[in-house]
Amino acid sequence: MNQIGISSLTLEELTAFVKKQGQPAFRAKQIFHWLHQRNVKNFSQMTDQPKSFIAQLEEICRIETLSIERRQQSKDGTVKYLFRLPDGNCIETVWMQYSYGNTVCVSSQVGCRMGCRFCASTQGGRIRNLTAGEIAGEIYAAMEDMQQRVSHIVLMGIGEPLDNFDNVMDFLSIISSPEGINVGMRNISLSTCGLVPMIEKLADRHLQLTLSISLHAPLNEMRSSMMPVNDAYPVEQLIQACRDYQKQTGRRISFEYAMVRGVNDSDSTAQELARLIHGMGAHVNLIPINPVDGSPYSATDAANVKRFQQTLLNLGVNATVRRRLGTDISAACGQLRREAKGGTAT
Repeated sequence: MNQIGISSLTLEELTAFVKKQGQPAFRAKQIFHWLHQRNVKNFSQMTDQPKSFIAQLEEICRIETLSIERRQQSKDGTVKYLFRLPDGNCIETVWMQYSYGNTVCVSSQVGCRMGCRFCASTQGGRIRNLTAGEIAGEIYAAMEDMQQRVSHIVLMGIGEPLDNFDNVMDFLSIISSPEGINVGMRNISLSTCGLVPMIEKLADRHLQLTLSISLHAPLNEMRSSMMPVNDAYPVEQLIQACRDYQKQTGRRISFEYAMVRGVNDSDSTAQELARLIHGMGAHVNLIPINPVDGSPYSATDAANVKRFQQTLLNLGVNATVRRRLGTDISAACGQLRREAKGGTAT
């Protein structure tokens, strides 16, 4: 019998489930509290539930829990986790400390099928999607280990969030619920490599999260050489979807731009980037890439990053350089997972 992953149910879905089991609706909120505020691992810990109902839950449901397979802590306080899922697969999660609070970067898939050539996450392909409960479980497990609360979340770990659309939307509902840990949507960032139909679908939801586009190049030939997704959704189509998204949601978009030596880091490329996003009021986040085994790319030097940034600023583009965290702990996404299996995907 296939058990229901109860920790993946939104409060609305959980309420419908509880009523279907012949229980009063208020029990759904109680169970949601146990799962998403108290982070219980077993139904027997739900002390306000009737024993008969506990037995029923144990038979037909499962709580999706993660275990720490490996933990690395950087000198700067960044912690990188390799979490093992119940089916034996592994994913990565990163805890980052900033002056404004703690941020957790979560994975949304086991592996990735997008094929970006500078990313370790995609080298073994996609194994499967994560459930909403598993994504939330990354945050709960990290909070339990650190004994601290999370204030911000970024969906920027292993996987393409919009390639796992329904589960990610359920995760957002769960994690932002006042009945759970209540992380506000404005404190959540979702990063995508540019799946245009899914960006349009996301816009229809009018969520107040920050949409980050992994752009990395302003020209089609250049971007396609780095990101195969550009063959399906060229730069012009992607930027139009971004402009439409901004118009529909009223939310400013952030563009992620990984600086690769000799590929996308010239002054002329900066000028093309400024031209491409002119008038959007968008923010560009310049990222000195972390070294990845098996990738042909290397990071551009700090002086060139600074020059690229200054060119954008001179052209009226708001551009910042991402602070590099965890460079001493296999910081590039997917590396720890590969190392755990001797260089192969789990």
